[in-house]
This record gives sequence, structure tokens and C-alpha cells, in this order.
Amino acid sequence: MMYATKLKMKSGRMDSDDLLEIDEIYIDQWSCYHTKEYIHDYVEANPKTIAVDISPYRTLIPEISSRGEKYVRSNPDSTSQDDLLRLPKE
Repeated sequence: MMYATKLKMKSGRMDSDDLLEIDEIYIDQWSCYHTKEYIHDYVEANPKTIAVDISPYRTLIPEISSRGEKYVRSNPDSTSQDDLLRLPKE
């Protein structure tokens, strides 16, 4: 299992809690950032291979916005905030 460990947000959007404002996601096993679109395509082709590095380690799932923008989110739980957005932001 690979883990998403931190996020790069779009310019000026550091404090945003909108998944579409994520620009890049750091994946520990790859030791680098990749765009949310790249991660979307990767988890679409390889389901359940990347998880958020916060307990309970929910896996990432691909989504497409109403505007056709590719992004990822963590599997939903009973809380309103996506675990992915709880990662450190740069």
C-alpha cells in the first residue's frame, strides 16, 4: 500500500477545504508529488493502492467534478470532512 502524506494546494488556496483546490499530492513510495489528475488516473487503473496516511487509512477513489475536472477523495466515512484534506498542506 502506498500513502498520500501531504498536499500542495492551488496558489492562494492553502486554507481551502475543497478537494478541487488540491493541485498535487505527495505519495510516500514514489517520494514525489503528482498532480491530482495523475493520481485520479492511477487509482482508477489500480484501485485500493493509495491510502491517506491518517488512521483509519482510507483509500483514494477517483471522481470527476460537474465541470469535468479529475480529482480524488478518500472513501467516505461518518464525518463531513474528507480525510485527504486533513493532511499537511503546502
